[in-house]
Amino acid sequence: MQKGKVSIIIPFKNTAHYLPECLDSIVNQTYSDWEVLAVNDHSSDNSFELLTSYSQKDERIKVFQNKGNGIIPALQTGYAQSSGDFVTRMDSDDIMKSNRLEAMVNALQEKGIGHIAVGQVKYFSSRGISNGYERYEEWLNRLTSTGSNFDEIYKECVIPSPCWMAHRDDFEKCKGFEPQRYPEDYDLTFRFYEHELKIIPCDQVLHLWRDYDTRTSRTHEHYAQNYFLDIKLHYFLKLNHDINRPLVVWGAGFKGKKIAKGLKKHGLDFVWLCDNPKKIGKKIYGKELVHFEALQNLEKPQSIITVANEDAQNEIRSYFTELGQSPMQDYFFFC
Repeated sequence: MQKGKVSIIIPFKNTAHYLPECLDSIVNQTYSDWEVLAVNDHSSDNSFELLTSYSQKDERIKVFQNKGNGIIPALQTGYAQSSGDFVTRMDSDDIMKSNRLEAMVNALQEKGIGHIAVGQVKYFSSRGISNGYERYEEWLNRLTSTGSNFDEIYKECVIPSPCWMAHRDDFEKCKGFEPQRYPEDYDLTFRFYEHELKIIPCDQVLHLWRDYDTRTSRTHEHYAQNYFLDIKLHYFLKLNHDINRPLVVWGAGFKGKKIAKGLKKHGLDFVWLCDNPKKIGKKIYGKELVHFEALQNLEKPQSIITVANEDAQNEIRSYFTELGQSPMQDYFFFC
């Protein structure tokens, strides 16, 4: 029994080589009540012609030209043409597992409004997957298996952009694709978090995520590290920062400096901790770096952790536990 139409928004640009696998994986879904809103973001290859040929064979597939430039305008263009009860996104170079739509619709039907359906993901590549992507996949799937993704939202994007689904009402409540803020998938994830949508746990791989050198997330400036840090700080200050508590930054590497600079730009005072003897006592941006033991002299501080080393992170967690401090209340890992 079908339970409502799914609108699948697909921005595409120069992915003709991968589009047949992507589109075939949608056409062959076990759930058939869907529409594809595919938006051509000024392709210079034959992507548009290829997608048009698919649309001529299957009326559920509709193709449009981007009214602007870039992924966000393309998403907005596609969504404006959509009519589904459920909304999801798909990348034009990826592959859906055959039961993805069915699994997500069933989950949303069971749980109702106020929930986000997600699925586990599997990276694939003609050249093999790097250790960094393997660790990201493992971390993401561990969170997804328990629906605890938001517990670590400040580390990385905890919902994969091409593998979520929402009730249309919830999606619009979160302002959908409206904000002009990149990375757009991370921004949307934070808005799901802001509106307290609950993530439905999933123990199945529902999406095959392709990696290759010219992938947009690898090449476009909008997905550079500084954009991610800007979004993290924006939403931390909006959603989790308590202005009545002292603020602490851990670490003075690239990320620590970027966060410190952002806090100063907002006119916020903070204590800057460091465990590097060569840096302690020195000033960066006019702010002196101090030893982490200074934390004990602060009353109910909130800490932003920009230390990337996993062993150091474990030590920091143990230290916070000894102090009786809790994650996502008293301390937040930004990497």
